[in-house]
Amino acid sequence: MNILTQDIKYLKGVGPKRAKLLADELKVHTLQDLLYTFPYKYIDRSEILHIRDLQENMPYVQIKGQIISFALEGVGRKRRLTAIFTDGTGYVDIVWFAGLKYIQNTYKTGVTYLLLGKPTIFNQRFSFSHPEIDKAEDNASVQRKMGFQPIYSIPEKMRKAGFTSRAMTQLMYNAFETLGVRQASTALPDEQQLNYGVLERHETLPQYIISKYLLRPLHETLIAAHFPRNAEDLPSAIHRLKFEELFYLQLDILRYMKNRRLKSHGLPFRHVGTNFMQFYNEHLPFELTGAQKRVIKEIRHDTFSGTQMNRLLQGDVGSGKTMVALMSCLIALDNDFQACIMAPTEILAEQHLATLRQQLGDMPVRVELLTGIVKGKKRREVLSGIADGSIQILVGTHALIEPTVKFHNLGLVVIDEQHRFGVKQRAMLWQKNVKPPHILVMTATPIPRTLAMTVYGDLDVSVIDELPPGRKPVKTIHYYQDARQKLYDGIRYQLQLGRQAYIVYPLIQESEKIDLQNLEEGYEDICSYFPEYSVGKVHGKMPPAEKDEQMQAFIRKETQILVSTTVIEVGVNVPNASVMAIWDAQRFGLAQLHQLRGRVGRGAEQSYCILVTKPELSEDTRRRIQIMTESNDGFEIAEEDLKLRGPGDLEGTQQSGMPFDLKVANIVKDSALMQQARTAAENVLELDPDETLPQNRILWKQLSLLKDDSKNYSAIS
Repeated sequence: MNILTQDIKYLKGVGPKRAKLLADELKVHTLQDLLYTFPYKYIDRSEILHIRDLQENMPYVQIKGQIISFALEGVGRKRRLTAIFTDGTGYVDIVWFAGLKYIQNTYKTGVTYLLLGKPTIFNQRFSFSHPEIDKAEDNASVQRKMGFQPIYSIPEKMRKAGFTSRAMTQLMYNAFETLGVRQASTALPDEQQLNYGVLERHETLPQYIISKYLLRPLHETLIAAHFPRNAEDLPSAIHRLKFEELFYLQLDILRYMKNRRLKSHGLPFRHVGTNFMQFYNEHLPFELTGAQKRVIKEIRHDTFSGTQMNRLLQGDVGSGKTMVALMSCLIALDNDFQACIMAPTEILAEQHLATLRQQLGDMPVRVELLTGIVKGKKRREVLSGIADGSIQILVGTHALIEPTVKFHNLGLVVIDEQHRFGVKQRAMLWQKNVKPPHILVMTATPIPRTLAMTVYGDLDVSVIDELPPGRKPVKTIHYYQDARQKLYDGIRYQLQLGRQAYIVYPLIQESEKIDLQNLEEGYEDICSYFPEYSVGKVHGKMPPAEKDEQMQAFIRKETQILVSTTVIEVGVNVPNASVMAIWDAQRFGLAQLHQLRGRVGRGAEQSYCILVTKPELSEDTRRRIQIMTESNDGFEIAEEDLKLRGPGDLEGTQQSGMPFDLKVANIVKDSALMQQARTAAENVLELDPDETLPQNRILWKQLSLLKDDSKNYSAIS
């Protein structure tokens, strides 16, 4: 039996109760799980300071001296134990609020101790609250074991059960001893004096990769990651751990991608025919951009190749993704297949339907809608037309995935704003034909390359990075709230030109009542200031029918101003709207601000986005506002968003997920290392496509251990 897979309860110092805590709180079930639970910081225990050298705002420090007196103070819940500690150069106070009896029984006056803690100033003197205290005679062993002391993140439930970072440190010692790691000398740890025991035989990367990328062996890495000898010992250990995580992540993604291409036989679109050519020659409203032409060629290549297409199409709002989707649908029609477009909301589905019908004009292509509001006789007609093939393009919401929807011969599925759909919902579209249809996933949320490589690493990615001719970039301006008059005057000028305006208020769940109140007050304020114009109001708490009616009135130009929350963020197309004023813009993330700005600038006229904030802003918020005013590039903005907020905040990434969790690496900060790891993984797959080379046996075994048994939904996008 592999000792590393031994149940953690058998480790010295654990037992059944602690084993349950470790499993529930830290997902530690085995010895190996424990070794891969790393400290989040380290404290230098090799240096002892004098009290006279202490300064304010110092991190953890170590001082050596004696307790000269104890005193019990306060009553009831305010009861505390204080002590005076000296090293001969000055005095500090120590205070304990819990475990008072234990402290009194354990620590004595006149004994020399080593104190470790964070100094704070109280009553003009340095004070330590609940410091770590060791007998100075044990100092040699403490320093031998830890030049740097690891500090582990301990969840609240474990802390309440008396399980501290120090207890975790002791378990790590016990684990290494169980594996036969022995110290051959009483000096500080030295690689020449360590016997690595069983651990030396535990390696997870082939030797040729370790050598090529100058990585530390795993047995050295694990010891150095928990108990670094000094500051220089740590970086190479962290580097090895990060590289390994990113390497296996990329290897899994790339292998999956390769296997999908080999196994997923697609529906062949062998030629471009009458529908595509007639549309291209007679119905194109404007010349395609170079980026649109490039993407259509990529889609054409995929659908012709005989393998199933699984492509992500990224493009800023207004970049012409819908046109690419329509022309892809026409290629499907030319090969006797049906196509469908799935949108996240009814209003967006209706908008797609209107756009497609308008662009197709008098072409003999039947396009129909299927959403929750299509009922009775009309619904039966649509279902019948889908089943007999007379409906060639179906536009709808998640109603498309219902079991009653049976296609005659579905060949292409276009999913718009894919992050709005659950993974299982998308998977159901695969079952709508004998062979899975080609999948084109579209998003206006730009995904930075560093994130796309990981979260969408198994998809082929196309990018539309040009605006159609005639479109002018939106001008973004920052106003403080006291410039309301200036803002309203600017809006009035645009309305006098015959344009329309959005005014957006935040609606954040935590402060929903206040936000709705602000929106109502804002609505009344706008109505009173613009009495000659019609003002609409939309927020997510309204009944759907009322909300849709307000949106439609704005689309029909019956209302000139729409006061709204972020419900207008995705998909609403009103080319006549030229102003987007965002109130309390400091409360929105970069990605959301960029999405909202994309609601204007959809016509040929100059459009404006005004970010209104309070004057007092944090540094991060000022940076966000500055980025918005300086750049219209969605990908640049997404990269900045990723740096400021981390990957978890980007819409959609949570659902897509990754094959396994990263414990040490960070896909934002370690993007250069990820590229190196990806190159290493690509080389492995190129030289060992059948996974049979003896030198890679260790590698494929490790990957299978890391893999989760759960169904891999990343196949569906």
